[in-house]
Amino acid sequence: MGTPATHEPPPPGAVPEPERPRASTPVLVLATLAVLFTAWAAREVLVPVLLAMFLALIASPLLRGMRRIHIPLFAGALLVLVAGVVLAVMLGRQLAAPAAEWMQQLPSELQVLTPKLQQMTGPMQQASEAAASVARAADGDARQLEVVAVRERDPWERLTATPRMLMSVLAVVLLTFFFMVYGERLQRHVIALSPNRYQKRLTLEILQDVEREVSRYILTITVINGLLGAAVAGALYLIGLSLPNALLWGTIIALLNYAPYVGAFIAATALLLMGLIVWDDLGQALLPVAAYLVLQGIEGQLVTPVVVGQRMALSPLLLVLALMVFGFLWGFIGLLLAVPLLVCAKIVLSRIEGMERWARLLE
Repeated sequence: MGTPATHEPPPPGAVPEPERPRASTPVLVLATLAVLFTAWAAREVLVPVLLAMFLALIASPLLRGMRRIHIPLFAGALLVLVAGVVLAVMLGRQLAAPAAEWMQQLPSELQVLTPKLQQMTGPMQQASEAAASVARAADGDARQLEVVAVRERDPWERLTATPRMLMSVLAVVLLTFFFMVYGERLQRHVIALSPNRYQKRLTLEILQDVEREVSRYILTITVINGLLGAAVAGALYLIGLSLPNALLWGTIIALLNYAPYVGAFIAATALLLMGLIVWDDLGQALLPVAAYLVLQGIEGQLVTPVVVGQRMALSPLLLVLALMVFGFLWGFIGLLLAVPLLVCAKIVLSRIEGMERWARLLE
């Protein structure tokens, strides 16, 4: 990461600010727990707002490019939003049928998977014991999925859940548009809250760095994840999976890749199970996860470090902890937002005098 910018001292004659009292450790712990509880309790409000900011940051470099060719901000934001919604609807229509088919067949396929494993591995005692354990787990999962399926067939729950989901989607779309159009005005209002010129300039620099660096990072990672998903989908199609199912799994891989380490583990496990369910031959069943591991290794070890660079490098330990915390608080959306929030925190800490050590802690 680049060296933090030096800050000019206050103008001569200015009255130095008194040293702020430091809070004790118990107070900091209680404050942290209160913030985490608030984030969990207010997740239905915070998640759409943060997801809209996430999407607006993805579109920010595109909007800057449109303004260079004299396209008004409002028209550019509307164009990007409409294009994104159309693309999402087209992709959703393409993936809805295979996703519904997988969800419907998954309980029975899990029960069939155990005899397959036993037949492939032979009559060894250890394999038999492992297959018996998988069978018990599969039976439990199947019963749970059947209960969920029965509950989902409840018309009242479906009637009440659908409007809430539609309202959440509509809120994200509208908030994304407003963040794209009025984000700069909101920044000016935040800067106006600073008490003096020095803090106004520092706040402006921090906001500009966050908006520029994080948007560039998110857009770059989004392109890389999309290319990885497309490559995995192409590999699955060549292996023998149908095109709709290959696109479904490629999309899942692209989304899971936003969560480093955790997403790769989940993706590899899911592809392994998918291969064992679809193909009877053990060698062909292992091809999907093998192809994914090769492509993901190229992306993780070569493409992302070269494209993103060390400027946005984060501590693997703190990254995994952030994924665990935000995943627990906000579910899958929390996994998507964990890395951008951590990058944002790193940029802010690196620009505040006296907090550079905390920024280096995240590296």
